[in-house]
Amino acid sequence: MAKFEGKVCIVTGSNTGIGKETARGLAQQGATVVMAVRDLTKGEAARAEIAASTGRSDIALMKLDLGDLASVRAFAREFQEKYPRLDILVNNAGVWTTARSTTKDGFETTFGTNHLGTFLLTNELLPVLKKSAPARVVVLSSALHYQGKMLWDDLQHERVSFSGPTAYNQSKLANVLFANALARRVEKDGITVNSVHPGVVATELARAYPKFLVKIFHLFLLSPTQGAQCSLHVATSEECGKVTGKYFEKSRQKTAAKSALDESAQERLWKVSEELIAARSSN
Repeated sequence: MAKFEGKVCIVTGSNTGIGKETARGLAQQGATVVMAVRDLTKGEAARAEIAASTGRSDIALMKLDLGDLASVRAFAREFQEKYPRLDILVNNAGVWTTARSTTKDGFETTFGTNHLGTFLLTNELLPVLKKSAPARVVVLSSALHYQGKMLWDDLQHERVSFSGPTAYNQSKLANVLFANALARRVEKDGITVNSVHPGVVATELARAYPKFLVKIFHLFLLSPTQGAQCSLHVATSEECGKVTGKYFEKSRQKTAAKSALDESAQERLWKVSEELIAARSSN
Protein backbone atom coordinates (compact mmCIF):
# COMPACT_ATOMS: atom_id res chain seq x y z
CA MET A 1 0.00 0.00 0.00
CA ALA A 2 1.28 3.45 -0.88
CA LYS A 3 -1.77 5.47 0.02
CA PHE A 4 0.28 8.03 1.92
CA GLU A 5 3.45 8.09 -0.17
CA GLY A 6 5.00 11.54 0.17
CA LYS A 7 3.06 12.33 3.36
CA VAL A 8 4.90 13.08 6.61
CA CYS A 9 3.56 11.98 9.98
CA ILE A 10 4.62 12.41 13.60
CA VAL A 11 3.63 9.91 16.28
CA THR A 12 4.57 10.84 19.85
CA GLY A 13 5.44 8.12 22.33
CA SER A 14 6.00 5.65 19.51
CA ASN A 15 8.73 3.47 20.97
CA THR A 16 6.16 1.13 22.54
CA GLY A 17 2.52 0.09 22.72
CA ILE A 18 -0.19 1.91 20.77
CA GLY A 19 2.24 4.53 19.49
CA LYS A 20 4.57 1.96 17.98
CA GLU A 21 1.72 0.16 16.24
CA THR A 22 0.33 3.48 14.99
CA ALA A 23 3.74 4.33 13.53
CA ARG A 24 3.89 0.88 11.94
CA GLY A 25 0.42 1.29 10.45
CA LEU A 26 1.27 4.66 8.93
CA ALA A 27 4.53 3.30 7.51
CA GLN A 28 2.65 0.37 5.97
CA GLN A 29 0.51 2.89 4.11
CA GLY A 30 3.57 4.54 2.61
CA ALA A 31 4.03 7.54 4.90
CA THR A 32 7.30 8.99 6.08
CA VAL A 33 7.04 8.53 9.84
CA VAL A 34 8.85 10.52 12.52
CA MET A 35 8.87 8.66 15.81
CA ALA A 36 8.99 11.26 18.60
CA VAL A 37 10.29 9.52 21.71
CA ARG A 38 11.78 10.32 25.09
CA ASP A 39 14.15 7.31 25.20
CA LEU A 40 16.28 7.17 22.04
CA THR A 41 17.70 3.72 22.85
CA LYS A 42 14.27 2.10 23.11
CA GLY A 43 13.14 4.25 20.22
CA GLU A 44 15.89 2.96 17.94
CA ALA A 45 14.98 -0.64 18.72
CA ALA A 46 11.35 0.10 17.84
CA ARG A 47 12.33 2.01 14.69
CA ALA A 48 14.51 -0.87 13.48
CA GLU A 49 11.72 -3.37 14.15
CA ILE A 50 9.15 -1.31 12.24
CA ALA A 51 11.55 -0.72 9.36
CA ALA A 52 12.23 -4.46 9.10
CA SER A 53 8.56 -5.43 9.25
CA THR A 54 7.41 -2.83 6.71
CA GLY A 55 10.41 -2.65 4.41
CA ARG A 56 10.38 1.14 4.79
CA SER A 57 13.61 3.11 5.08
CA ASP A 58 12.01 6.51 5.71
CA ILE A 59 11.26 6.05 9.39
CA ALA A 60 13.05 8.64 11.50
CA LEU A 61 13.67 9.00 15.21
CA MET A 62 13.68 12.30 17.09
CA LYS A 63 13.92 13.06 20.78
CA LEU A 64 10.90 14.58 22.50
CA ASP A 65 10.11 14.88 26.19
CA LEU A 66 6.62 16.31 26.66
CA GLY A 67 7.46 16.96 30.29
CA ASP A 68 10.09 19.51 29.29
CA LEU A 69 8.96 22.69 27.52
CA ALA A 70 12.45 23.32 26.13
CA SER A 71 12.50 19.81 24.63
CA VAL A 72 9.08 20.39 23.03
CA ARG A 73 10.22 23.63 21.44
CA ALA A 74 13.52 22.14 20.31
CA PHE A 75 11.73 19.19 18.70
CA ALA A 76 9.27 21.44 16.84
CA ARG A 77 12.09 23.68 15.64
CA GLU A 78 14.28 20.78 14.49
CA PHE A 79 11.39 19.04 12.76
CA GLN A 80 10.47 22.13 10.77
CA GLU A 81 14.10 22.57 9.76
CA LYS A 82 14.25 18.99 8.45
CA TYR A 83 10.80 18.53 6.95
CA PRO A 84 8.89 20.90 4.65
CA ARG A 85 5.50 19.43 5.53
CA LEU A 86 3.46 17.68 8.23
CA ASP A 87 0.32 15.89 7.13
CA ILE A 88 -0.61 13.95 10.27
CA LEU A 89 0.23 14.60 13.92
CA VAL A 90 -0.76 11.82 16.30
CA ASN A 91 -0.51 13.02 19.90
CA ASN A 92 -0.23 9.55 21.39
CA ALA A 93 2.21 9.90 24.31
CA GLY A 94 0.88 9.90 27.85
CA VAL A 95 1.72 8.92 31.43
CA TRP A 96 -0.11 7.59 34.47
CA THR A 97 1.57 8.04 37.85
CA THR A 98 0.77 6.56 41.24
CA ALA A 99 2.39 9.33 43.30
CA ARG A 100 2.58 13.06 42.72
CA SER A 101 5.70 14.20 40.94
CA THR A 102 6.60 17.17 38.79
CA THR A 103 8.02 17.77 35.34
CA LYS A 104 11.26 19.62 34.68
CA ASP A 105 9.24 22.85 34.55
CA GLY A 106 7.49 22.17 37.86
CA PHE A 107 4.09 21.04 36.57
CA GLU A 108 2.32 18.04 38.08
CA THR A 109 3.57 15.24 35.83
CA THR A 110 0.25 13.90 34.54
CA PHE A 111 -1.24 17.28 33.70
CA GLY A 112 2.10 18.67 32.51
CA THR A 113 2.84 15.78 30.16
CA ASN A 114 -0.55 14.58 28.96
CA HIS A 115 -2.03 18.03 28.43
CA LEU A 116 0.43 20.92 28.59
CA GLY A 117 3.19 19.18 26.61
CA THR A 118 0.70 18.12 23.96
CA PHE A 119 -0.86 21.60 23.90
CA LEU A 120 2.50 23.29 23.33
CA LEU A 121 3.76 20.77 20.79
CA THR A 122 0.66 21.06 18.63
CA ASN A 123 0.71 24.85 18.72
CA GLU A 124 4.41 24.93 17.85
CA LEU A 125 3.73 22.72 14.82
CA LEU A 126 0.71 24.65 13.56
CA PRO A 127 2.71 26.65 10.98
CA VAL A 128 3.84 23.52 9.14
CA LEU A 129 0.44 21.84 9.55
CA LYS A 130 -1.25 24.86 7.96
CA LYS A 131 1.29 24.89 5.15
CA SER A 132 0.57 21.21 4.49
CA ALA A 133 -3.25 21.40 4.54
CA PRO A 134 -5.32 19.36 4.31
CA ALA A 135 -3.75 18.00 7.49
CA ARG A 136 -4.95 16.06 10.51
CA VAL A 137 -4.33 16.13 14.26
CA VAL A 138 -5.30 13.09 16.34
CA VAL A 139 -5.34 13.45 20.13
CA LEU A 140 -5.42 10.27 22.22
CA SER A 141 -7.83 10.65 25.08
CA SER A 142 -9.66 7.86 26.90
CA ALA A 143 -13.15 6.76 27.88
CA LEU A 144 -11.97 7.73 31.35
CA HIS A 145 -12.53 11.34 30.33
CA TYR A 146 -16.21 10.70 31.13
CA GLN A 147 -15.15 10.35 34.76
CA GLY A 148 -12.80 13.33 34.62
CA LYS A 149 -13.37 16.64 36.32
CA MET A 150 -11.37 19.81 35.83
CA LEU A 151 -10.20 20.91 39.26
CA TRP A 152 -9.95 24.52 38.20
CA ASP A 153 -8.76 25.70 41.62
CA ASP A 154 -6.18 22.92 41.91
CA LEU A 155 -5.38 21.58 38.43
CA GLN A 156 -2.00 20.30 39.58
CA HIS A 157 -3.11 18.66 42.82
CA GLU A 158 -1.03 20.91 45.01
CA ARG A 159 -3.59 21.20 47.81
CA VAL A 160 -5.65 18.00 47.73
CA SER A 161 -4.33 14.52 48.37
CA PHE A 162 -2.94 13.16 45.11
CA SER A 163 -4.85 10.43 43.29
CA GLY A 164 -3.34 8.88 40.16
CA PRO A 165 -6.71 7.98 38.61
CA THR A 166 -8.16 11.43 39.37
CA ALA A 167 -5.16 13.16 37.78
CA TYR A 168 -5.24 10.87 34.75
CA ASN A 169 -8.98 11.23 34.20
CA GLN A 170 -8.65 15.02 34.40
CA SER A 171 -5.83 14.97 31.83
CA LYS A 172 -7.91 12.86 29.44
CA LEU A 173 -10.82 15.30 29.78
CA ALA A 174 -8.34 18.09 29.10
CA ASN A 175 -7.30 16.28 25.90
CA VAL A 176 -10.86 16.38 24.54
CA LEU A 177 -11.39 19.99 25.65
CA PHE A 178 -8.16 20.96 23.90
CA ALA A 179 -8.95 19.02 20.71
CA ASN A 180 -12.36 20.66 20.42
CA ALA A 181 -11.01 24.14 21.07
CA LEU A 182 -8.24 23.64 18.51
CA ALA A 183 -10.68 22.24 15.93
CA ARG A 184 -12.60 25.51 15.94
CA ARG A 185 -9.44 27.56 15.56
CA VAL A 186 -7.97 25.71 12.59
CA GLU A 187 -10.96 24.46 10.62
CA LYS A 188 -10.63 27.41 8.24
CA ASP A 189 -7.00 26.40 7.65
CA GLY A 190 -7.90 22.93 6.38
CA ILE A 191 -6.82 21.06 9.51
CA THR A 192 -9.06 18.50 11.19
CA VAL A 193 -8.67 17.77 14.90
CA ASN A 194 -10.30 14.79 16.59
CA SER A 195 -9.85 12.90 19.85
CA VAL A 196 -9.95 9.12 20.23
CA HIS A 197 -10.31 6.38 22.82
CA PRO A 198 -8.05 3.47 21.81
CA GLY A 199 -9.84 0.92 23.98
CA VAL A 200 -8.49 -0.61 27.16
CA VAL A 201 -5.10 -1.72 25.91
CA ALA A 202 -2.18 -3.71 27.32
CA THR A 203 0.56 -1.05 27.24
CA GLU A 204 3.33 0.21 29.53
CA LEU A 205 1.06 2.98 30.82
CA ALA A 206 0.57 1.08 34.09
CA ARG A 207 4.29 0.40 34.52
CA ALA A 208 4.26 2.03 37.97
CA TYR A 209 1.90 -0.61 39.38
CA PRO A 210 3.02 -3.98 40.86
CA LYS A 211 4.05 -6.40 38.12
CA PHE A 212 1.71 -9.18 39.24
CA LEU A 213 -1.28 -6.84 38.98
CA VAL A 214 -0.21 -5.65 35.54
CA LYS A 215 0.07 -9.26 34.32
CA ILE A 216 -3.46 -10.00 35.53
CA PHE A 217 -4.85 -6.82 33.94
CA HIS A 218 -3.22 -7.65 30.61
CA LEU A 219 -5.13 -10.93 30.35
CA PHE A 220 -8.30 -8.94 29.75
CA LEU A 221 -7.01 -6.12 27.56
CA LEU A 222 -6.72 -5.37 23.86
CA SER A 223 -3.36 -5.73 22.14
CA PRO A 224 -1.50 -2.57 21.12
CA THR A 225 -2.21 -3.46 17.48
CA GLN A 226 -5.92 -3.51 18.20
CA GLY A 227 -5.61 -0.30 20.21
CA ALA A 228 -3.94 1.52 17.32
CA GLN A 229 -6.84 0.89 14.94
CA CYS A 230 -8.96 3.84 16.07
CA SER A 231 -6.03 6.27 15.79
CA LEU A 232 -5.19 4.93 12.34
CA HIS A 233 -8.81 5.17 11.22
CA VAL A 234 -9.09 8.81 12.26
CA ALA A 235 -5.65 9.63 10.85
CA THR A 236 -6.04 7.96 7.46
CA SER A 237 -9.62 7.14 6.46
CA GLU A 238 -11.19 9.22 3.73
CA GLU A 239 -14.34 9.85 5.76
CA CYS A 240 -12.41 11.29 8.70
CA GLY A 241 -10.71 13.80 6.44
CA LYS A 242 -14.00 15.69 6.47
CA VAL A 243 -14.73 15.39 10.20
CA THR A 244 -13.40 17.69 12.93
CA GLY A 245 -14.02 18.40 16.59
CA LYS A 246 -15.35 14.89 17.25
CA TYR A 247 -14.59 12.04 19.65
CA PHE A 248 -14.13 8.47 18.41
CA GLU A 249 -14.35 5.03 20.02
CA LYS A 250 -14.00 1.75 18.09
CA SER A 251 -13.45 3.84 14.93
CA ARG A 252 -16.90 5.37 15.25
CA GLN A 253 -18.03 8.81 16.34
CA LYS A 254 -19.40 8.91 19.86
CA THR A 255 -20.74 11.81 21.88
CA ALA A 256 -18.05 12.96 24.30
CA ALA A 257 -18.78 13.79 27.92
CA LYS A 258 -21.02 16.81 28.43
CA SER A 259 -18.17 18.48 30.32
CA ALA A 260 -15.91 18.04 27.28
CA LEU A 261 -18.42 19.75 25.00
CA ASP A 262 -18.63 22.88 27.16
CA GLU A 263 -17.12 25.65 24.99
CA SER A 264 -16.59 27.93 27.98
CA ALA A 265 -14.52 25.19 29.66
CA GLN A 266 -12.59 24.62 26.43
CA GLU A 267 -11.69 28.31 26.24
CA ARG A 268 -10.90 28.50 29.95
CA LEU A 269 -8.46 25.61 29.64
CA TRP A 270 -6.86 27.17 26.56
CA LYS A 271 -6.30 30.44 28.41
CA VAL A 272 -4.98 28.74 31.56
CA SER A 273 -2.63 26.58 29.48
CA GLU A 274 -1.19 29.60 27.68
CA GLU A 275 -0.69 31.40 30.99
CA LEU A 276 0.98 28.44 32.72
CA ILE A 277 3.39 27.88 29.83
CA ALA A 278 4.16 31.60 29.50
CA ALA A 279 4.88 31.89 33.22
CA ARG A 280 7.41 29.02 33.11
CA SER A 281 8.96 30.24 29.89
CA SER A 282 9.66 33.66 31.35
CA ASN A 283 11.50 32.27 34.39
